[in-house]
Amino acid sequence: MNYRQYQSLVAERNAVAEMLERIPPEQVISRKGASGRLAAIQAELDAVESAPRRPLSGRLTFDGRPVIRSHGMFADFGAKAMAAFSDTVAVLTAAKSGALADSGPIPNREQNQVLITGTALGSFGFEIEEQPTQLADFGDKTPVAVALEDTIRLLESVAASDDELTDAVAGLDRRVVRTLKNFLEVLASGEAICSLEVDGRRFGFTSVGQVRNAVNRLADDNIHEVEQAFFGEFIGCMPASRQFEFHVASDKQVIKGRIRSDVSQPELINLHLNQPIQLPLTAIRAGNGRVKYVLRALPDWPDS
Repeated sequence: MNYRQYQSLVAERNAVAEMLERIPPEQVISRKGASGRLAAIQAELDAVESAPRRPLSGRLTFDGRPVIRSHGMFADFGAKAMAAFSDTVAVLTAAKSGALADSGPIPNREQNQVLITGTALGSFGFEIEEQPTQLADFGDKTPVAVALEDTIRLLESVAASDDELTDAVAGLDRRVVRTLKNFLEVLASGEAICSLEVDGRRFGFTSVGQVRNAVNRLADDNIHEVEQAFFGEFIGCMPASRQFEFHVASDKQVIKGRIRSDVSQPELINLHLNQPIQLPLTAIRAGNGRVKYVLRALPDWPDS
């Protein structure tokens, strides 16, 4: 049962309860019918282990040349911008599951789209929401909800320092970066800016120049990736935060790195602590930021 279905039952229960209070005692048949319906609704509600949460919602608004104040937006730009934004969310979702290829159709794109539920007041844009039909199938957050939160963090990072951008893109599939860059290119070519608000967290570009700078910062020649191998041993792993520490034998350096989201069972690292191993890592740096190391796959352990 999703959130809307649950809330609909709650509303119906309250309405039937109020109606039952207004039915005179002498109208036995009417009271019996209302009481039966009330009991049936309550039984449905009681069968739900916990009340479904409200779908994560947000606002994506635009300003600039294609936008006529709060009255409207040119259709060509609006269609391209929303399609590019939807692709960003869908690609982020697919990347988390490890199902994303370098090119081709986005896996499960249809079920990983956001819904447009209305127009946003103020600057012209849209109220957006994760699909409520998915809420019954996941725990606290659906993959789309996580992707929406990741999207706003990525937008924040492209307007922040090189270190913060490096930290944001480290561990991300390069297709995610390209897809976000495409969304920003749609804005820049249309001489527009956007503002995204998700669950009370907000980021907005202040100028088209800032958008163009963000496009340049996501370009391949600004985000550098180098494959490196280190001999040493793991000394710790935090699976929940997908972080690890690796002691390099040659210079006693301790690498603190990140495990990509599509690497399954990172907790296995803790079963092989202090075992010498040759470990391939990806060194990532955006602009002049500090290098971040990423583990793209679990190594082949010598005793496995």
